[in-house]
Amino acid sequence: MEIIKAISVLFILAGCFFFATSTIGLLRFPDLYARMHATGKGDTLAVFLLLIGFSIYQAAHHGAILDSIKLLVVAVFMFLASPTACHAISRAAFRCGVKPWTREGSK
Repeated sequence: MEIIKAISVLFILAGCFFFATSTIGLLRFPDLYARMHATGKGDTLAVFLLLIGFSIYQAAHHGAILDSIKLLVVAVFMFLASPTACHAISRAAFRCGVKPWTREGSK
């Protein structure tokens, strides 16, 4: 039981790490496209890892297998929907004329 608890804590800590790094990327990167890349990738992986950790914890400690399966379904949905939404937002920004950042500045 303690090994399963340690595994779930490991997944949850990894998810928190990726949330923190994607937040740093959101604050530090220069333009919309780089920020969308950082948050799209980082938040997707973070939510996926957190929900897997919660699912493992829920199944092991509370015996709620159905709740655990629901969490895994939400994780798969987020894994598919988040990158799609980031791509759609980035594409809409590009079509509206938002120029990518360059080292010389926006042109």
